[in-house]
Amino acid sequence: MDKISDLIQNKFNISDFLADISAVLVMLFLYAILFTLCYFGWKFFQKMNRRVFKKINEKRGRSMTVEFLEHITAFLITMFFVILPFNWDSLRQSIFGSAAVLTAIIGFAAQDVIKDILAGLQISIYKPFDIGDRIEMDNGTTGIVENITMRHVVLKRIDTLRVVVPNSKMNEYSVVNYSYDEIPRSILFRFPISYRSNIRQAKQVIGQVIKDSPYTIPGKRTADGKVEYAPVYFIELDDSSLIMSVTVYYNHNIPTETVKDDINTTVFEALAANGIEIPYNYTNVVIQKG
Repeated sequence: MDKISDLIQNKFNISDFLADISAVLVMLFLYAILFTLCYFGWKFFQKMNRRVFKKINEKRGRSMTVEFLEHITAFLITMFFVILPFNWDSLRQSIFGSAAVLTAIIGFAAQDVIKDILAGLQISIYKPFDIGDRIEMDNGTTGIVENITMRHVVLKRIDTLRVVVPNSKMNEYSVVNYSYDEIPRSILFRFPISYRSNIRQAKQVIGQVIKDSPYTIPGKRTADGKVEYAPVYFIELDDSSLIMSVTVYYNHNIPTETVKDDINTTVFEALAANGIEIPYNYTNVVIQKG
C-alpha cells in the first residue's frame, strides 16, 4: 500500500510541475507578444514623430527649438514604451522606494544628463544662435550650427569636421554669432599703394570695385538717414606705401571668405589695370667681383 501511495503522490507532483511549466510558458508567450507589440508601436510612433517634425521644418525652416523638441519627444516616446510592459506601480516602488535611492539617482543624473538637458532647453528657448548660424566660441572654435540634441550641439567646421559640444558647456561659453538676427556684416579692408600713385584715382578705383561686386551692399548710414557704400579713406603713411582703407558691408548669409576673395582679387586686378602700383618688399643682391 505504501508503494501505491508513493506512486500516486509522485503522479500528482508531476501534474503540478507540468501545470507550472505550462503557466510559465504561456506567460512568456504573452510577454513576448506584448514586447513585440511595444517594439512595433515604438517604431511607428518614432516614425510619425520624424514625419511631423519634418513637415514643420519644411514649412518653417530648421530651427533650434524644433530640433530640441523633436529629440525630447523621441525620448518620451521611448520611455513610454519601455515602461508600458511593466506594472508602473511596482516599478515605481522598486526604483523609488527609499529616499536614499531617489537622492542618489537625482544626484548622479544631475551632474551630466539633467544639466545638459536644462542647458539645451535654455538654448532652444532664448536662441543665442540657430541652426545654420555661423558662430565662434571664446575658446576659438568656429563652425556652423548643424544640430542640437538633448545632450550636445553639433558644429560643422570649415574643414567639414564636426565638433560636438555638451549643452552645458555651450551655455557657459561667450559666443560670437556672425549670422545673428540677419544684421548685415562688415569687413575692414586695407590696400597699400605706392607713394607715386594718384591717391584720388586709387580711391575711385577701389570704391567702384566694391559697388560693382555682387556680394556687397550699402551699409553706412549718413546723417540724413540714407544708406550708402562706405567711402575709401587714405588713413596711413607706411614705410613704403600709402594705406587706403574701406569698410565693406555684405549680407549675413554670405561666407566671409567669399567676400574677401572677390574684393581682394578684383581690387588687385583693377589697380594693376589702372597703372596703380601695389608695393612689396624685395631685396637687391649685389655681387662684387674680386
